[in-house]
Amino acid sequence: MSKIAIITGASRGIGREIAKQLAKSQIQVIANYNNSEKEAIQLKRELEKQNIIIDIVKADISKREEAQRLVEFVLKKYHKVDILINNAGISEYKIFTDETDEDWDRVINTNLYSAFIMSQEVIPSMVHHKNGCIINISSIWGMVGSSLEVLYSISKAGMNGMTKALAKELGPSNIRVNAIAPGAIDTAMNANLSREELEQLEEDTPLGRIGKPEDIAKCVTWLVEDTFTTGQVISVNGGWIIT
Repeated sequence: MSKIAIITGASRGIGREIAKQLAKSQIQVIANYNNSEKEAIQLKRELEKQNIIIDIVKADISKREEAQRLVEFVLKKYHKVDILINNAGISEYKIFTDETDEDWDRVINTNLYSAFIMSQEVIPSMVHHKNGCIINISSIWGMVGSSLEVLYSISKAGMNGMTKALAKELGPSNIRVNAIAPGAIDTAMNANLSREELEQLEEDTPLGRIGKPEDIAKCVTWLVEDTFTTGQVISVNGGWIIT
């Protein structure tokens, strides 16, 4: 049987490209979305033209009951989960003292709590099969912090900490846990940047360009195939920030 992969936030941007790359690698993909139904359907139809079948499942995975329904659907249909990509996330660009409790709940629940829930829900199946791969899509800002994105930075730093601790806990069950911390990537999340700001980023990056979703998807594919990497936060950023 093919490997079974759940990808959260898979209808757009980095998640969409990860779904495409894994599906083309003969992995059975379950692409989760919440609000972007049109884009999810387009993804499914795009792959069907290449004779690749994926499942698309709507769920707000920041809510326990919806995350449970998503995982139950996968286990009922495929009887296992081999790969979990915690990709769902939102950004918040605001002065810290203007942040509200509602902002905190929205960012932390979407970016961090959802990864906590989804990991908890799939781990029993992985432990049963003594095999698994969890990849958390973090951010460079979880490593070095970003002005005006404090809540986002907090959520991604928490994801990095969870990655390292969970890797130690799950290693004896042959479950690998890693994170990818992208730098500046050409997605809608960076649509607030002006052309001048993007050009400055390119100048500040040793490789001379900002990243593409495909760059992150390639790293995901490698981590899925690898068998001896765990507990790592890998920053894919073109050398823009070297820690």
